[in-house]
Amino acid sequence: MARSFRSLSFVATNTPEALASREELIRTYGYTPPEEADVLVVLGGDGFMLQNLHDTMNSGRLIYGMNRGSVGFLMNDYRVDDLPERIAIATENDFHPLKMTAYGEDGSETIALAINEVSLLRQSYQAAKLRVLIDGHERLDELICDGLMVATPVGSTAYNLSAHGPILPLDAPLLALTPVCPFRPRRWRGALLPDRVKVSVEILEERKRPVNAVADNIEVKSVLKVEIEQAKDITARILSDPDHSWSERILAEQFAN
Repeated sequence: MARSFRSLSFVATNTPEALASREELIRTYGYTPPEEADVLVVLGGDGFMLQNLHDTMNSGRLIYGMNRGSVGFLMNDYRVDDLPERIAIATENDFHPLKMTAYGEDGSETIALAINEVSLLRQSYQAAKLRVLIDGHERLDELICDGLMVATPVGSTAYNLSAHGPILPLDAPLLALTPVCPFRPRRWRGALLPDRVKVSVEILEERKRPVNAVADNIEVKSVLKVEIEQAKDITARILSDPDHSWSERILAEQFAN
């Protein structure tokens, strides 16, 4: 069934290629301010797409990306012709971000959302020493590593994959708990978790082994504890071409050379 919409708005990252593409699309389809449009057409790479997804969560607006960056895993191919028709039949993907609550050694409490992953990373030459709890139950009393992340299916092909974490189908009700360079337990390679759980990570020897927490592009330095859970009340909406769907891209990634 074709999707009906009234207006498109075009936003571009600050590169000559993306800005030129935006001008071309405005000449072809006209200009609507982003806050008034039904569909926001994002021109750039994956980082710019994530920024716009964060800005539009729970707004009801749909995001359709076209690649004017490098990797463009989250983006559709760039073409000017028949854009309204492509958007009308595009596949809608709705998903919930992760909510990170980070407690700092200065007594602060920071809440941030992550579409890809929440990461804890060592701050110095000393490896991090972490205690991991799932829904309040201790699962690892001591994990020594460079870092640890909780990744969504959307983010499972990003940093998570680089750290040898599993690729998750987009519609899987799972989260990937993936260590970065684990030293002890040396053979622990992570876990798959139901997306309804709360992951709590406590930093051990926090003065000797300081740790930073990162939710996508929001970083909190010198944390004592981080809680991570899916924000079921917040939704981001993204469109993909039927012949280039996210589900297909994630499946194809598992068979890539």
